[in-house]
Amino acid sequence: MMNITDLLQKEFIIEELKSKSKKEVLYELSETFLRGNITIDLDAMVEVLLEREKLGSTGIGDGIAIPHGKLPGLENLIVSFGRSHTGIDFDSLDGKPVHIFFLLMAPENSAGQHLKALAKISRMLKEEEFRKKLMNTATLDDIYHVIENKDAAYI
Repeated sequence: MMNITDLLQKEFIIEELKSKSKKEVLYELSETFLRGNITIDLDAMVEVLLEREKLGSTGIGDGIAIPHGKLPGLENLIVSFGRSHTGIDFDSLDGKPVHIFFLLMAPENSAGQHLKALAKISRMLKEEEFRKKLMNTATLDDIYHVIENKDAAYI
């Protein structure tokens, strides 16, 4: 069983994104990993994410985007979270701005785990109540607890 909170450290959460564009938000979400003693090449990570976006936007609608990719040299799956109350244009499938971002990066050889984590995040986000809680929660700790509680409910 996979818990998203095993992959998401509190340092990887951004309460209010400053970014205004797709590329900026990918940088901002990727930079959080540097706070968690994870050695990454930031530019390489963003490049992987932008290449993935060319295949089709990971902005799946309902104000949600789950950018993801595989990075050579990464040891474990890692997840970051960010939200934007104003919304960011992310070429979403429904054409609407994105407010909730979960960024998932996986090692090159982790197809199964990577897909399981993606599936779990998208299942959790299908619930409108969960999305509302993520948007209306005040502090970083509270955001983490909202994710942790929903995570535990989905096995």
